[in-house]
Amino acid sequence: MSTRIPSVIHPRWTRRQALARMAGGFGMSALAGMLQGASDPFSPKATHFPAKAKRIIYLVMNGGMSHVDTFDYKPLLVKHNGQPVPGGAPKTERSTGNLFASPFQFRKCGQSGIEVSEILPKVGALIDEFAVIKSMWTEVPNHEPSLFMFNTGTIQPGRPSLGSWLMYGLGSENRNLPGFVVLCPGMPVVGSPLWSSAFLPAVFQGTFLKYTDSDPYKLIQNIRARTQPEAQRRQLDLLSALNRQHLADRASDSQLEASIESMETAFRMQTEAPDAFDIAKEPETMRARYGESDIGRSCLLARRLVERGVRMVQIYYGNSQPWDNHEDILVHRRLAEKTDPAVAALVGDLRERGMLPDTLVVFGTEFGRTPAVENGSSTKLHFGRDHNSYGYSIAVAGGGIKGGATYGATDDFGYKAQDKPVHPHDLNATLLHLMGLDHTRLTYSYSGRDFRLTDVHGTVIRDILA
Repeated sequence: MSTRIPSVIHPRWTRRQALARMAGGFGMSALAGMLQGASDPFSPKATHFPAKAKRIIYLVMNGGMSHVDTFDYKPLLVKHNGQPVPGGAPKTERSTGNLFASPFQFRKCGQSGIEVSEILPKVGALIDEFAVIKSMWTEVPNHEPSLFMFNTGTIQPGRPSLGSWLMYGLGSENRNLPGFVVLCPGMPVVGSPLWSSAFLPAVFQGTFLKYTDSDPYKLIQNIRARTQPEAQRRQLDLLSALNRQHLADRASDSQLEASIESMETAFRMQTEAPDAFDIAKEPETMRARYGESDIGRSCLLARRLVERGVRMVQIYYGNSQPWDNHEDILVHRRLAEKTDPAVAALVGDLRERGMLPDTLVVFGTEFGRTPAVENGSSTKLHFGRDHNSYGYSIAVAGGGIKGGATYGATDDFGYKAQDKPVHPHDLNATLLHLMGLDHTRLTYSYSGRDFRLTDVHGTVIRDILA
């Protein structure tokens, strides 16, 4: 069916002129169904090969969660606590001093016996669901480039995010909700470029929600319908048809295309979003299980969204960079008190609902922290750790992951990835693989070359695949 405006409307009229003429006799019902033949960028697309996972929940402990205080136990760090780093410490952003053993105890957890810090006891109890990659590394020990790297595959802004690539490659399973949602009670460092679609069509960008209120009508502005659905549908069909005519004279206007699609999504969200985003409909026992915290509510909401077909939900722990504990690593305990029950409840809840086998849960951070104490002039307590891009840990569960596995290792003290180093390109290649996408084939032509999330790099980590 053609999507062009009927000839009664002159192609050079403004929208106001067209509406005025149409009000004089042209029925809005004549436009009903006009857009049915239009190409739908969100329609589900075929995978390159059978997928193990359908969706991703990506938990970002923004600020730099310390691997040597969570997943990477180092007996020699305990033995040589307070001594100079043998051979000298690698160059980091700030001056570092002697070795600093974790103030937290580690214990072997699960049947796999993976050692997990005492500050993550509930995650430790479910560690057999996770593969822990202990040999992550990235290029730059600064928040902004490192956040860009694991989100977009480059240290600079201007590239599409993982969620946008997934939407481009796979489409959406629910047209009544955004396919890529980003939750944070504030705004992480860098902000919207982390979930940008960049040069991909703008419709694939993430929908950011400043999640500070669980009331869906406060969380999503203007979601309450003000007119009857039938009348609103006719109005939207008219507006969309006019926009399509406008778009026909402006080829490749991705922002206009995104505006058209966003109005369609907003209309459909009026019926489904109030229910999907209302965690008050969960039993009180379930809400208590996740915890009455921002990260707990976000994890519960993420589960509600993915079970309704949202392709990817990315959760940032908090405003700015809360895990950036330069002065006192003991702050990690307070942060973990909220994170631990939320992450464990999410994984356990997905497992109980039969969703974990096809849902990837990534528990990550942009880089680790030094195993030596920081000596910066602003450091007063001398219990803090600087940024460490040379080595850190990320845990992944569900969706085709081999649970109870570890992969790679840092050196004896936890400074550098030494055995089987894993770059964010490798991690992203693996996530795409589990979603049924070959990272070398998921490309987009722009500015004279084909781009992909992993640039010209990336190797699937097959040892952690089930």
